[in-house]
Amino acid sequence: MPTPQAPTPQAGPPPAVLMQGINKRFGAVQANRDVRLRVAAGTAHGIVGENGAGKSTLMSILYGFYQADSGTVAIDGQPALIPGAKEAIALGIGMVHQHFMLVEPLSALDNIMLGAEGHWRLNPARARVRGELLALMQETGLQVRLDAAVEDLPVGERQRLEILKALYRGARILILDEPTAVLTPQETQALFVTLRRLRETGITLLLITHKLGEIMALCDAVTVMRQGAVVFDGPIAECSLDQLAEAMVGRRVKLGRDAAVPPPDAKPGATLLAAQDLHWRDALGVVRLAGVSLALRAGEIVGIAGVSGNGQSELLEMLAGMATPQAGMLVLGTGAAARSFEAACWLDPSTARRLGLAHVPEDRHRCGMVLPFAAWESAELGYQRSPRFASAWGWMKHAVMRQSTTDMMAAYDVRPRNPDLRSSKFSGGNQQKLVLAREALAPETPPSVLLVGQPTRGVDIGAIEFIHGRLRAMRDAGGAVLLVSSELDEILALADRVLVMDRGRIAGELLIADCTEAALGRLMAGAEAGPAAPLSATPA
Repeated sequence: MPTPQAPTPQAGPPPAVLMQGINKRFGAVQANRDVRLRVAAGTAHGIVGENGAGKSTLMSILYGFYQADSGTVAIDGQPALIPGAKEAIALGIGMVHQHFMLVEPLSALDNIMLGAEGHWRLNPARARVRGELLALMQETGLQVRLDAAVEDLPVGERQRLEILKALYRGARILILDEPTAVLTPQETQALFVTLRRLRETGITLLLITHKLGEIMALCDAVTVMRQGAVVFDGPIAECSLDQLAEAMVGRRVKLGRDAAVPPPDAKPGATLLAAQDLHWRDALGVVRLAGVSLALRAGEIVGIAGVSGNGQSELLEMLAGMATPQAGMLVLGTGAAARSFEAACWLDPSTARRLGLAHVPEDRHRCGMVLPFAAWESAELGYQRSPRFASAWGWMKHAVMRQSTTDMMAAYDVRPRNPDLRSSKFSGGNQQKLVLAREALAPETPPSVLLVGQPTRGVDIGAIEFIHGRLRAMRDAGGAVLLVSSELDEILALADRVLVMDRGRIAGELLIADCTEAALGRLMAGAEAGPAAPLSATPA
């Protein structure tokens, strides 16, 4: 970046952040194009755009992770060079990443101290830091168990820890990257209470998110980016949610229940998967599944709703063959081709794929791809022994795999369309589309059953529309889809019927025509939703 220049004088107090003429290129990809960003001090400013629009790159430049090819940055009216995170912190800039930067075996207190011990004797340093943190927690409402190991903290508390760590280091400008992507609705509400309190104390907030409703609820102003450039910038009071969505993708976006509906005479067909009386306790003896039974039928999407941690994740892993129950039965397929599995000899992922069951895991980074791998390697994971991709002697056909990945990228609009690019270099939405493409476009036979967890977590509104359309298309082609999502709006937009899980059990079942947020909320809270005839889990 060139030597900083003094910003043009303006009336009134200087902005907390002023970035002008920012350009950044990664090879052939122009990530930022002459971007200007002005953020008033003590406000909440939203930065939105499709995956790959350049939002995170711009904030990474502000935090010193990247250096702009050209342009200037001013903090509180003073020109600034930010060659690294250390310099950003010194300027009062903090960043809370979507994927937390914490050392899990260490305590919360030690994570905050790490790199800011201030003394070679750790015990006196801990006592001093603890006292300062207790005062800071009292002031901000950010309650964290300082002596607990990070690996034992729930997601919401880990996020509070990240915010507390930034504030302890003197952050007056706080960047939050997709802060609610992994939070439950209750945790999201609690976070927003905290962020409003921080704004009232004079902290400047920069919020990167794909959830436009959150921008409307929290922010004072918003900047919309598309293909690396700013296409809208202004106060929230002057725009609507529909206008923001259209600015993000450059066209009208259709989402919700009315985006697509099945033909009026469409009826579910034969049962393609049936689970009966699944039980599972974790290593600590905690009951995670307690007698769960369900059926998936051809031509329907079944949604599973519930507060996070009530067994949805464990159920998805059981059905995909990634974990084995202590008791229960699973039947996969119909007629003479049906296969039965019991706890003593459970389904495994390789067999599941051969039987036409595909799985899009909830955590694409942990279970869906290998981030250091090239895209073509991640795109063929699990199918590398297919006759299409491997010779009779076991040699992989790399050229065929690359071409297959290129075709997947075209069919699912994965950007950039480069099969040799490292998986970690794609945005979250494009990673998700690549994983979905791999599972939906199996090399031998398209799957008849798709298990999908959190399909649009951390995904922009345009990609949400695309992914939803693909799931509906699979249903309309006669497949069965099981959808686990923490977003009630997503469940209501996609599902034909909804199961609600509470404390490891199916608390109730509703046809989509009977679904309201109130009825689902009662079931999620363990109360009765009203009359609804449950459908049999017995195979047809």
